[in-house]
Parts: sequence; C-alpha cells; structure tokens
Amino acid sequence: MTEQPLRIDIISDVMCPWCIIGYRQLMQALEDTGTPHEIHWHPFELNPGMPPEGQNMREHIAEKYGATPEESAKSRAQMTQFGDELGFVFDFNDDTRMHNTFATHQLLHWAGEQGRKHDLKMALFTAHFTHHRNLSDHAVLAEIAGEIGLDRAEALAVLNESRFADHVRVQQTYWMKQGIRSVPAAVFDSKHLVTGAQGVENYMKVLAHLQSG
Repeated sequence: MTEQPLRIDIISDVMCPWCIIGYRQLMQALEDTGTPHEIHWHPFELNPGMPPEGQNMREHIAEKYGATPEESAKSRAQMTQFGDELGFVFDFNDDTRMHNTFATHQLLHWAGEQGRKHDLKMALFTAHFTHHRNLSDHAVLAEIAGEIGLDRAEALAVLNESRFADHVRVQQTYWMKQGIRSVPAAVFDSKHLVTGAQGVENYMKVLAHLQSG
C-alpha cells in the first residue's frame, strides 16, 4: 500500500524573502525525513497598496517596520547567509525594490491550470531576489513565463486582461478568513498551521509530530 502524501498548503508572496527561506528549509526537512508530500501554493500580498513603480526596499522596511538602516542591513545579511546555506542566491543592494504582486498571483493561477505553478513560483523568487527583475511589469512576467516553457503571448494576454483577478481575490479572502495575517504560513494536512520560517530542525519536529499522531 502506497503511503498517502502529506498535503502542505503554503500561503506566500514572492516579495517575501522568508517565504523562499522557509520553503527551502521545509524541503530539506521533507527530504531528510523521506516524507512523501504534495505542495499547494496560495496567494498573499504583503503590500496590496504598493504603487506600480514599487518602492526602494530599505525605505519600505523603514516605513513599515521602523527598522534602522543598521537593523535592515543586519537582517539582509542574515537572510543572505540563510540563502547560501540553502542553495538560494539573495543579491540585495541599495537599489533593491519591492513591487506590487497582484499580477504575479494572477499569472501563478494561470500557470497552475497547466500544472506549472510551482515552477513559475520558483522562477519568480529567483527573478526578484537574484536578478532584480521588475515583477510588477507585465512584459517581464510574461518573459519569465516564457523562460520556463509557458506561452509568453498567452501569459501577457492573461495579465493585460486581468483574467484571473477575481480568482486571486477569492483565494486571498479565503486565507485571510482562516486567520492568515503574515507569511510564510504552511498548513499541514489541512489542519495544522505553522507560521514563519521555522528552520530545518523545527520543521522536522513538526513532521515527526504529524507522523506520530
């Protein structure tokens, strides 16, 4: 009898560095424990009011969280180190920007209809944090879709028409009603909520607890 894979719903935003860190930590824990699993990605906007031109990351963090330049620099260094340990490249610099991600979530929904949501999600994290690409630009998003083998022209049409805007809003509302106010948030087996990037060891403890239960 084949073991049923563990369902893991991950609510996240591609502007969130801790989301890719947490995901990589979780994947390592799943691999180390040999846990069969299936990942389901869901939308969350860290900054739904972000203007189209985006905002400098340091300025944004200072405004939103009251972080000093020194605190912000320390945090970026820590995230870069975590990324190095997990095989993900963060290339923060003074010009790193935050962008509006409503369009990215629409494109992810479209990719999901073709079984490619995960691939696009990973490509978007890399595009933003490693290559400084503007994820609020429809043309850039369509290019990224094309780079992973999706139809670039159709991707651009999806975005220009806001074809899946309503779908994304419904999903966002659903998860907010479930109490999700920050990301990353992972729901294991449709009932166990774990928030934040927990670290490999803590994720392994979560998995062990689920298996023992």
